[in-house]
Amino acid sequence: MEALTPAGRNESPDPVVAGLQSRVDAILNEWQKPLEEVRPKTLINQAGYNLYDLRQDGRVDLTRLLVGSEGTLGVITKARLRAEPLPRHRGVALLSFDRLDAAARAAVEINSLDVSACDLLDRRLLVLARETNPQLVRLVPPSAEAMLLVEYQTESDAQLREKLENLAYRIVRRRKLAFDVRLTTQEDERNLFWRLTRRVTPTLYRLRGNRRAIPFVEDIAVTPAKLPEFLQAAHQILNRHEVTASIFSHTPQGLIQLHPFLDLSAPGDAQILERVSRDLFAKALEFGGTASGSFGDGRTRTWHLRKQYGRAYQAHVDIKQAFDPDQRLNPGIIVGEGSESPIANLRRLTPVVVDAGNATAEPGATALPVLKPQLAWSIAEISNTTRNCNGCGRCRTAGDDQRMCPIFRIGPREEASPRAKANLMRSVLTGQLAVESLATDEFKAIADLCVNCHQCRLECPAGVDIPKLMVEAKAQYVAVNGLSVSDWIVARLDVLYEVAGRLPRLTNMLIRSRLSRLLLDRLLGIAQGRKLPRLSQMSFLRWAQRNKLNRGSRQRARKVAVFADAFVNWNDLELGQALVKVLQHNGIDVVVPPEQLVSGMSLISDGVLGRARKLAARNVEILAEYVRQGFQIVTTEPSAALALKHEYLNLLDDDDARLVASQTFEATNYLWELHQTGLLELDFRPVNQTVGYHLPCHQRALNVGSPGVSLLRLVPGLQVELVEKGCSGMCGTFGLKRRNYIRSLRTGLPLITAMRSPAFAAGATECSTCKIQMEQGTNKPTIHPLKILALAYGLMPQLGDLFQRRNEELTVS
Repeated sequence: MEALTPAGRNESPDPVVAGLQSRVDAILNEWQKPLEEVRPKTLINQAGYNLYDLRQDGRVDLTRLLVGSEGTLGVITKARLRAEPLPRHRGVALLSFDRLDAAARAAVEINSLDVSACDLLDRRLLVLARETNPQLVRLVPPSAEAMLLVEYQTESDAQLREKLENLAYRIVRRRKLAFDVRLTTQEDERNLFWRLTRRVTPTLYRLRGNRRAIPFVEDIAVTPAKLPEFLQAAHQILNRHEVTASIFSHTPQGLIQLHPFLDLSAPGDAQILERVSRDLFAKALEFGGTASGSFGDGRTRTWHLRKQYGRAYQAHVDIKQAFDPDQRLNPGIIVGEGSESPIANLRRLTPVVVDAGNATAEPGATALPVLKPQLAWSIAEISNTTRNCNGCGRCRTAGDDQRMCPIFRIGPREEASPRAKANLMRSVLTGQLAVESLATDEFKAIADLCVNCHQCRLECPAGVDIPKLMVEAKAQYVAVNGLSVSDWIVARLDVLYEVAGRLPRLTNMLIRSRLSRLLLDRLLGIAQGRKLPRLSQMSFLRWAQRNKLNRGSRQRARKVAVFADAFVNWNDLELGQALVKVLQHNGIDVVVPPEQLVSGMSLISDGVLGRARKLAARNVEILAEYVRQGFQIVTTEPSAALALKHEYLNLLDDDDARLVASQTFEATNYLWELHQTGLLELDFRPVNQTVGYHLPCHQRALNVGSPGVSLLRLVPGLQVELVEKGCSGMCGTFGLKRRNYIRSLRTGLPLITAMRSPAFAAGATECSTCKIQMEQGTNKPTIHPLKILALAYGLMPQLGDLFQRRNEELTVS
């Protein structure tokens, strides 16, 4: 409805809009007195429709009515936004209190001091902050019962410092409400302070055990001046019901978020939640407050609107009738035949599906749906994982400071979000979807939107392992339906490598040929336009055997067994040689186990777990023996390291698998730890080049920082610039396939574009498939950091042209 324009514009509204304005105006006139009688005395109110202050310049502003109506009055197809200038100077104060009441009373005073923000955190959140983030340990005193985070925004630095110092003097020294204060105007430290509120509250959902922080009574608002009294009353209600809760508040708005700790799968706890919420909402009304300060009503608070507005609730009903007489738009929200129970719409938590391996049938018993988990976990563990997702939607982020979810970012539909995957699996376990749906193409299509990059597992506030859930879902499909021909072949790249490796020259000629690439595209589903790596003339394992690296020396204290995945073994012999020579240069004994197999990471990502488990079992059997002899496992491929350290533990419930995982390192991580202990040789020669470094998703998932960057910055003359452009979009074999090729390029376009910059002589990354994507749009090489180290050490003369090498139309360098 284009005519729903902001107030103040002189355009004539269309007749439909004019009719709606007239109808709303009549409703407001009819219900004006009852509405005013129940008007909340708060600064903010999002309960029901916005029926206050709707008239602007003598006419009803429908925009103000539609905003916040939760999709119940219309669909917004276009919005015009007003930009606010960024503040020139920002400073933060962090105040510590020995009592929550003292913090609340201080907040009332602070709110009158023209602050831009003032957030209150209770002891439970502070303890969680100290436990989950080592950086916050120095900020949060162990004795603090509450803290206030206060921000000022000013036009000058001098004014900012004066305001912060006056605040500290007033609250700490004169009023003696707080016992400690920390002030900062530095951006990095300010961002660290803000992590208390932005990161810690969501991590409530990472708490283990059946009792969870329930985001149910999280939007109460009262007059800011009454905040101390309300918090005291809330504590009395919680104590009466014998419930513990965390407390967080945006104090200038009087907004309070209470998270009761309950086990909603336990008998009786849902009823306790209902009683607590009813009592807290009733107490909010006594204080002239509202149950919905900013988030809206949804299905969990709509029931309360009749109580909050009394007979004036009919005005909301009339508004809904005017816009949506057939009740088609989001029925049951704000207006409709909703339940009178606040817990009626709680999602199911108790699984009705049972493990096929443990199912027992009794005579006359009702048959339950059964499911045989394909990974090494139980139905209860799957259920707990799905339950950990609280639906907060943080995985739908498009922020530059996070990487999840690369597929959702290019196609922001709900089914592409990690949250949707958890909801689907929960629906199967609780009987809302049939177990058989796991074997359908529709379910598989959604599961395939997870590319096993692990970024959501890393960044999810609740730590939900969505990749593991989706590997299980894909494995269920494969167990019933098998694989398509193209997927079957791509899942056996190691077999293809074995065959092609016998004729490397012929293979390299074929992958350069447009005709043969067209055949690969049509027969095997490998994208015709995708640049592919050429085969080495000799495999790394064969080279290691020729150089007698199959047995290690027992003389040296530091010993490494090299795990060579497919790329280093078949496509980049130089990389394997670089790893060996760099390790030997640093006095490390190196052995290359001769019978090792590929990691099988691509199989795991595709849910082909039967073969992946065999590979994992064989590799663990081999590598565990080396670990017992004092060797540590080092691999050049982040995906291989992640397979050994994380994925194998999901396949094998095995002590040897855990042993191997504990002693596995990605190569740059191993070398950086060597440097941190003062044992890395630093006899580097200058390398006067500039490289753009990309951090692979699986390297991030190892949670070891950016060791490759740190190592490269030790090389004299080498300039290393981080290219922070998110996921490369290759995602293992995902980007090789024709059906994913365009989506892969769209995901990686920012990185591909960045690599074209004339500032970079080359790219750098540890991941072989990221290398492929980084070279897709340029002829510059992308180089593994180990090769640059080998060049800087002067260990491999053949690397002299490393930065001059160029890739071709259909092959990478």
